Amino acid sequence: MSNHKGRRNFIRNSAVIGLGATLNFEKVLPTVLKAEGKPALLGGAPLVSTPWPKWPMWNRETDEPLVLEALRSGVWSRAKKVALFEEKWAALIGAKRALTTVNGTNALITAVAQSDIGGGDEVILPPYTFIATLTAILNAGAMPVFADVDPDTFLIDPEAIKKKITPRTRAILPVHICGLPADMGPIMQIAKQHDLVVIEDACQAWLAEINHKKVGTFGHAGCFSFQNSKNLPIGEGGAIVSDDEVFMDRCVSYHNLGLPYGTASARPGSKLRLTEYQAAIGMVQMERLVPQTVTRNENARYLRQQMNNIKGIVPHILNAGVTQAAYHLFPFRYDQRHFADLPRAQFIKALQAEGIPCSGGYTPLNDIKNLGNTFETKNYKKMYPSSELSYERFRENNQCPKNERLCQEAVWLPQNVLLANKSSMDVIVSAIQKIQKNAAAIHKNTSK
Repeated sequence: MSNHKGRRNFIRNSAVIGLGATLNFEKVLPTVLKAEGKPALLGGAPLVSTPWPKWPMWNRETDEPLVLEALRSGVWSRAKKVALFEEKWAALIGAKRALTTVNGTNALITAVAQSDIGGGDEVILPPYTFIATLTAILNAGAMPVFADVDPDTFLIDPEAIKKKITPRTRAILPVHICGLPADMGPIMQIAKQHDLVVIEDACQAWLAEINHKKVGTFGHAGCFSFQNSKNLPIGEGGAIVSDDEVFMDRCVSYHNLGLPYGTASARPGSKLRLTEYQAAIGMVQMERLVPQTVTRNENARYLRQQMNNIKGIVPHILNAGVTQAAYHLFPFRYDQRHFADLPRAQFIKALQAEGIPCSGGYTPLNDIKNLGNTFETKNYKKMYPSSELSYERFRENNQCPKNERLCQEAVWLPQNVLLANKSSMDVIVSAIQKIQKNAAAIHKNTSK
């Protein structure tokens, strides 16, 4: 299984059954802060035997009435509940308008397509992101250009963006990956200087803020995902937000078969409408989002502080001005030199064995195989000279060495872990310390 496809399965499987909608994790506390004993990977008792908070959360008594109302109404296609969800989401994010789509991928596809981005244009994106970001660019017939990341933040580096701008650059797609806000101040300055469109991929960054302004509202448009693993889970779903009324009219038209809407005349389109019962689920989940986001930030802040005391564990750094992150994932880097050269894959297995859900995250998106057969399609061959469709040239022009290293060192914890109590963060730290203390033995006995 590829890391791109495995991300959702990892998050879903890590949200094991047990605690329902509560945030308690008290049963774990007797094992806290003791890094003694044989590692679980070598047959010892795991530090965690009680499941972490279940995801997604659902309360039959409080959550089902609105959904049942939608089902029993017989009005299942887009109608009043979808419009109300969009109104509530726009208000929560701080945008004039929101438009729902069938998923976050198509929110990105729609936003790119209706920003007049197409064949011959170059669009700058980070290599550390889900494949949907790249898909939106390729779907428009544009050429992706990868700018390297800052490994400390896991996010696109504005200085790297500057180096990738050419006369053909049309847009920047910064990604607030893991729910960590990208450095939007400098990015917007670069865009203004070069007259570029900025579409924020906020598909993992609901309610994340820079100086109390929500991400997704800095650029021309912002895109969100409500897939089942996400912090606002609907099953599938997405949304675009923007203050540009004309642009949003075009997006509405595009998502509804290209039919005229508002200021938008008829155009090539698709059918990407959300359903009424999905909107009902979304409005129920939206009620939880604010308090859950606060809890995730409080626990993440404490966990970062504690991890800083472990040599070889380098937690992410938030960009200056970040007042709130979303924490769809809690990422940190692993330096095996401080763990008796225990490979990252074995460290992850050892941590999982102790009862801590985790994964290694993304592989480099700028790897040419992620482009599939795009450069071999008839349209790309007609839009670009053969020299630009050379795999070797593309690889040479899109090297991102910092991202290569990040992909080798990164470890992710899923967001539902951060919904446990503060003492549960100490369990995570204790598990890492236990592995570090026994790293040589784990390396010796698992490398055979």
